[in-house]
Amino acid sequence: MGRANHAVVAAVHPLDNRTVTTGQDERFLLGCHLSIAGGVDRAIDEAERLGTSALQIFTHSPSVWRMKPIEPETARRFRGRRAESPIDSLVVHTMYLLNLATPDDALYQRSVDALLDEVHRAVQLGADAVVTHLGAHKDAGEEAGIERIAAALDHLTASDAWTETDDLRLLLENTAGAGTTMGSTFGQLAAILEDVADAERLGICLDTCHAFAAGYDLGTTCAVAETLDAFDRALGLDRLEMIHLNDSLTSLGSHRDRHAHIGRGEIGEAGIAAVLRHPRIADRPFVLETPKTLDGHPDADRINLAAVRALRAKEEAQ
Repeated sequence: MGRANHAVVAAVHPLDNRTVTTGQDERFLLGCHLSIAGGVDRAIDEAERLGTSALQIFTHSPSVWRMKPIEPETARRFRGRRAESPIDSLVVHTMYLLNLATPDDALYQRSVDALLDEVHRAVQLGADAVVTHLGAHKDAGEEAGIERIAAALDHLTASDAWTETDDLRLLLENTAGAGTTMGSTFGQLAAILEDVADAERLGICLDTCHAFAAGYDLGTTCAVAETLDAFDRALGLDRLEMIHLNDSLTSLGSHRDRHAHIGRGEIGEAGIAAVLRHPRIADRPFVLETPKTLDGHPDADRINLAAVRALRAKEEAQ
């Protein structure tokens, strides 16, 4: 962390085809979730092509339990490649199958074991943080879900996988609140962290699409300030360590997790700009998980990054 990136980027705004030149520095960590197809190093190659300083990856297919071991040489090569790159923030996202809130004992144990494996793999690659979804309580009730999640996190923080590194962070991601999924309210997230015996290295990844769909308004400067004030009251903004910057295809309070391209969803340009300009979170890593194609264009990541940079440049010029 902390390597300066002073590249100047010429960005074409996707909404009006303006060309905007923005200076990037170490204060603005921006990137995308990128594929490791063809080898984990390929994600860094793509991040460099996009001119980004943050990167999120899966270390394996997120839809299967089996994780092919990371060979020591692969890990060594990846760490060296990252050290030569402008990537200041590297985050591993856990698989989709984890359910730390489930009442099903077999699934719960499998999820806890998989979380430990995910953390170990992140340590191998020298990641700065692991982001995880929390799962669903499956009608066992919110209190039971909180207890299950907290117990899983207690198991993690007492494990060798966790203690083999001193600085890896685990970030709990908020959800849109569909069904019985946990983590859709700031109060739930706070209750989980309060129940963990050692939460010193635990934090929150705030997904803007999920928060909006859960009912937290992010559409205006005032709404963003109110939502972040609510977060601060419940958890403290020091717990907010990363932002998944996504627009929302569905309306406020829809409880549907549908990511949209930057400025083209229900949050809109004004809301995204307000998130970017909020002074208390401006130094956090912003990672896009937006769709990979836009109007048939296969380079949607570059287009969405350009939109973010344009909105930030416009804000800085005001």
